[in-house]
Amino acid sequence: MRSKLEVSFNSPQCGWMSIGFDDGTAEFHTTTAHAPYKGVLGDLMAILTELQKDGGRTEHTLKWNRDPEEYDLRFIRDGENASIEIYEYPTAERIEPERQLVFSHTNTLDELTAAFARTFDQLYEDRDTDDFEFNWHQPFPYERYEEFKRAAA
Repeated sequence: MRSKLEVSFNSPQCGWMSIGFDDGTAEFHTTTAHAPYKGVLGDLMAILTELQKDGGRTEHTLKWNRDPEEYDLRFIRDGENASIEIYEYPTAERIEPERQLVFSHTNTLDELTAAFARTFDQLYEDRDTDDFEFNWHQPFPYERYEEFKRAAA
C-alpha cells in the first residue's frame, strides 16, 4: 500500500509561508517567499488543474524560492499515477548539477490532488482571519482556486 501524502501550507507572515510535505516515510519542510515569483500559489493551482486535464504522460515545473535557496517543484503525471519531486538549489543561479532532490512522492493522481486540495481549502477558509493578502503581499488566487476545485471534483 502506498503512503498518503500530507501537504501543509501555513498562514503567510510578512511575505513568507511555511510549507511541508510528509508521506510517513520522508518529509520536507521549508519557508518560501512571495517574491520574486509573483503569483506562485496561483501557478501551483494551475499546474495541478492541468494535471487533472492532461492524460498520458506530462510534466510541469514550478519555480519557488526561500532566498537565497531556490526550489523546483516538479509534477509528473503518467496515466493514473502522479509524482511530485522537490529539488533544492543552494543559490538563485539554479545550476542543475548543484541541485539536490529533497523530497519525492508517487501515488495516484487523485491522491496527490486531494492532498493539495486539503491545504488549499484551509488557506481559503482562513484567508480573512489570517489577512492573507496583507501577509502574503499578493491577492489570494480566487479564480485559479475555483478552476482547481472544478477539475478536482
